[in-house]
Amino acid sequence: MYTPRAFALEDLSELQQLIQHTRLAQLVTVGEQGLQASHLPLLLNPDEGPDGTLYGHLAKANPQWKDLQNGSEALVIFAGAEAYISPSFYPAKAEHGKVVPTWNYIAVHAYGRAEVFTDAERLLGVVSALTDRHEGSRAQPWKVSDAPADYIEGMLKAIVGFALPIERLIGKRKLSQNRSAADIAGVREGLAASVDVRDQTLARFIPQGVPE
Repeated sequence: MYTPRAFALEDLSELQQLIQHTRLAQLVTVGEQGLQASHLPLLLNPDEGPDGTLYGHLAKANPQWKDLQNGSEALVIFAGAEAYISPSFYPAKAEHGKVVPTWNYIAVHAYGRAEVFTDAERLLGVVSALTDRHEGSRAQPWKVSDAPADYIEGMLKAIVGFALPIERLIGKRKLSQNRSAADIAGVREGLAASVDVRDQTLARFIPQGVPE
């Protein structure tokens, strides 16, 4: 990921926080069938390894797990808030007109080589943890144990789990840090006034004050 210095995010705790706040990641591998990608919910154990370890699972019918088994380096993309930035947001537009559109966004790329596993007990642990994470905010959370044990046993046989120790992390926050303080404020105000909730979300990340 091309990351100019002004947009680089290098603090490990912030990188891990962004990973944990991303509900659906993209797993990208390359193998005999070329490039493959899957959209997956993942778990991060931040304390396992220098940069943490990612856990997830793929359908056994999905051939991508063979890329992981064969030792292919995997790229996992965690895409955060994003929004189109109109030149109309910048006070500089009225001053000299030398402005163009861009896109602001937050993203983390994690790289590593995964261990693949099919052990039922280990798979159950991953599936249960994922379920608890995404059911936790519900008034009556569903649990894996709510389903018949023989049914869950059969479902576990249809998936392949993986643990991916993170070997490399690249983080980027492109939030108009390379603009003047006035233009940054204009971007924040323009996004906050949008009717699109995605724009409003990104507005909360736009820095306050004079850029460094």
